[in-house]
Amino acid sequence: METWLPGIVFVVLSISMVVSTTDRRSKAIDRRLQRLERKVDLLLAEAGVQEPEDPRMAEIDALLAQGKKIQAIKVHREVTGDGLAEAKEAVERRMR
Repeated sequence: METWLPGIVFVVLSISMVVSTTDRRSKAIDRRLQRLERKVDLLLAEAGVQEPEDPRMAEIDALLAQGKKIQAIKVHREVTGDGLAEAKEAVERRMR
């Protein structure tokens, strides 16, 4: 059993290093994507162009009118790819 211990420690440390590196890269890519999205939004606003609304947003409005907030959040996530918190906030804004 004692001969396996250094090997197990090495494997665990190697996996944790890979996960840490991947997480840092993912965060950097996410920050870059957010910056690019802000720039595109600014360019569209400057040009006076509005992004067309997805037709399924009407489905979200219909679900909200029926009091089906959870289903509306699910549809919003499918349409936009947003996470749960972002979708919940967006649906709640549509409710106002």
